[in-house]
Amino acid sequence: MPTSLTPVFDLGGVFVDWNPLYLFRKLFDTEEEAVWFHENVCTLGWNLEFDRGEKFAEGIAKLIPQHPKYWREIQAYDTRWPEMLGDIFEGTVAIHDELIAAKIPTYAITNFSWEKWISMLEHWSFLEKFDGVVVSGVEKLVKPDPRLYGIFCDRFGLSPSECVFIDDNEVNIVAARAFGMKAIHFTSPEQARAELIEFGLPLTP
Repeated sequence: MPTSLTPVFDLGGVFVDWNPLYLFRKLFDTEEEAVWFHENVCTLGWNLEFDRGEKFAEGIAKLIPQHPKYWREIQAYDTRWPEMLGDIFEGTVAIHDELIAAKIPTYAITNFSWEKWISMLEHWSFLEKFDGVVVSGVEKLVKPDPRLYGIFCDRFGLSPSECVFIDDNEVNIVAARAFGMKAIHFTSPEQARAELIEFGLPLTP
C-alpha cells in the first residue's frame, strides 16, 4: 500500500556494529579486566559526553588524572577508536539502497561524536546517501532528549507523524513515540525490513 512515511534511521547498532569491548579485549589479558575497565573507567556514560559534543582530547585529559595507571588504555579510546567497530550490517544498507531507488527520502538521527562522524564519511559510503542527518555531537543534545527530535523535524520540515524512526535502543524508541513518531525497535535487518513493509514502505519481502 502507498505510504507517506519518511524513514529515519539510527546509525550505531542499526547500520554499524559498535562495541568498545572489541578494543578493550586487545588491551587487557582477560575478559574480566576488559569488562571492568568498560564498566569503571571508559564507561558508556563517559562516552556519552563525546556524543554531546565534547572533544576527545578534552575528555581524555579529564579522565586520565582519575586513573593515571590506565593512561595508555584511555588514550587508545581515541587513537584506536576504529577498532571498536565491528561489521557493517549489509542488510540495513540494502534496505537503505532500496528506499533510495524507490525515491523515498531517508534521514538519520544519531548519537555520535562530531569528530568521529566526520572521520567516518570517507569510510562509510552509505552516509552520503541520506537526505539529511542530525548528529548529536553537533547539536550538543543526545537521544532520547525530545529536543533532538524537534531539531530534526524543524530542520527538514517534517511533522513527527510523517516519520518512522528505526533505532536499536528501546529508550530512544519510547522517546520517539512519545514525540509523535512511528517507531521500530531494531533487532535485525530482516525484522526491520518486515516492519517497514508493514508500515507501507516499498521494500521487497
